[in-house]
Amino acid sequence: MATARARTFEFAVSLDPDWTARSDRGGEPLLHDGDAWTPEHLVLAGLARCTLTALRFHAARADLELQCDADARGTVTRREEDGRFAFVEIEVDLRVTIEQPPEPDALRALLARAERDCFVGASLAVKPRYAWVVNGEPVA
Repeated sequence: MATARARTFEFAVSLDPDWTARSDRGGEPLLHDGDAWTPEHLVLAGLARCTLTALRFHAARADLELQCDADARGTVTRREEDGRFAFVEIEVDLRVTIEQPPEPDALRALLARAERDCFVGASLAVKPRYAWVVNGEPVA
């Protein structure tokens, strides 16, 4: 029996001598602004965008139309276990409006899939804490 091969996704970014970042997919370059957009900010932005991308994917599969936005924040300090600087806490607040929301159990399953399928969150050593608000109501 042949083992199914997992899908693979490859990404590439280049930095020029001025540290302007360019994606292998084109688009506008991300200019270096070390005071405003640190690497830590980019990780948080990537986590928020990845989680919402996963949510949109699963919502589309369930024929749900939604609007969503997010805030992410994190704390970097020395980890007790190895003394290295790293994110030790990350929180993501996500707000979603769904015109025809699914039943509560299906909604929680949808949000859990969004968290699970965000590869940025899955790649972090610290597990992000997610707080979801759907149609103005917190989802536990």
